[in-house]
Amino acid sequence: MPDRPFLRLLPGRDRRVKAGHPWAFSNEITMTPAAKALPPGSLVRIEGDDGVKHGTWHFNPHSLIAARRLSPDPTAACDSAWFLARLAEALALRDRLFDAPHYRLVHAEADGLPGLVVDRYGDVVALQANTAGMEAATPMIVDALRALFAPRGIVARNDSAVRALEGLAEETRLLHGDAAGATVQENGLRFPVDLVGGQKTGWFFDQREHRARVARIAQGATVLDAFCHTGGFGIGCAVAGAAQVTLVDRSEHALATAMQAAAMNDVAGRVTTQRAEAMDALERMVGEGRRFGVVITDPPAFAKARRDQPAALRAYGKLARLAATLTEPGGFLFIASCSHHVAPGEFADAVLSGVHRASRSGRAGAAGRDARVLHMGGAGLDHPLHPMLPESAYLKGMLLHLP
Repeated sequence: MPDRPFLRLLPGRDRRVKAGHPWAFSNEITMTPAAKALPPGSLVRIEGDDGVKHGTWHFNPHSLIAARRLSPDPTAACDSAWFLARLAEALALRDRLFDAPHYRLVHAEADGLPGLVVDRYGDVVALQANTAGMEAATPMIVDALRALFAPRGIVARNDSAVRALEGLAEETRLLHGDAAGATVQENGLRFPVDLVGGQKTGWFFDQREHRARVARIAQGATVLDAFCHTGGFGIGCAVAGAAQVTLVDRSEHALATAMQAAAMNDVAGRVTTQRAEAMDALERMVGEGRRFGVVITDPPAFAKARRDQPAALRAYGKLARLAATLTEPGGFLFIASCSHHVAPGEFADAVLSGVHRASRSGRAGAAGRDARVLHMGGAGLDHPLHPMLPESAYLKGMLLHLP
């Protein structure tokens, strides 16, 4: 057995771990002075007070989520060969699911690599290590990726705020090769991806199937894509035959990238941009009496912590009211939430309440809009869910028809 520290769960605090949960919290572990002195990211063995062995874990004594399970085997090496095998398994699944190498290659706990996100853009890779353990393992991960498919470039997009909870600094840096000129292919379209200056890992693969679904109903319509990022929804609609597309985002860089994508897909003549806070822009358009055949709202997380949930639900209700007011009779509304602290049912209730309260005048409480819910769904197939980790089911999307 590898010579690694041994930690014990507190009496009566092993129920979740026994059930297969991939995390152990600091108040579930006997935090001895020796445990507290372990370097963040250490490999440890964990057992229950009843002697049941629970495998090999990454451990950080300074984090609320103190341990994250890597393997049920307490003797697992978790070395270069182990990371190579685990990444090869993730790669084999994605290659089975997708025709082109553009996808989320690793989705953290659901792929057995807790705290690690890897997005693949053909021959370029974006890697995000959100735990001290994955930060320490990054050189092995880079070596494994190079051995598996020889990427031209690998970029560390370690600028997630959750890294602070692990005592890690935010950074973006090149780990290997050259990532210039990266593009993503999706639903028959191509988009430029800025892996250094863009948001998160450069592209939101989780909305792939929603983007395709919305594009199918956009032919001949005027389209508003609010919180558009680099225009994935709106440009997909333009390529599908939308008459005109308006992209709204507060980021000048994102809008400039979106127009590059519009030109790349030969639809720049039917796409315009507005730089603004999206909610403010929606309110202004309501006041101007604007109407669109398809309205898309895909905001950033409104609830970053559980305490934000009530305010987030009010915000989703307001967003739905404004978006429904801007949707012409017979039009379509797509609205999404990436707040894992807001449950799917809570989100649907907030949206439908806001739609019902929407009217052509935009007055809350006025006669509402009828709605047909055409689709409710989550992230695409490259974002698998860990069955014991509800947080991995963070994305919620609703497509509505408003008669």
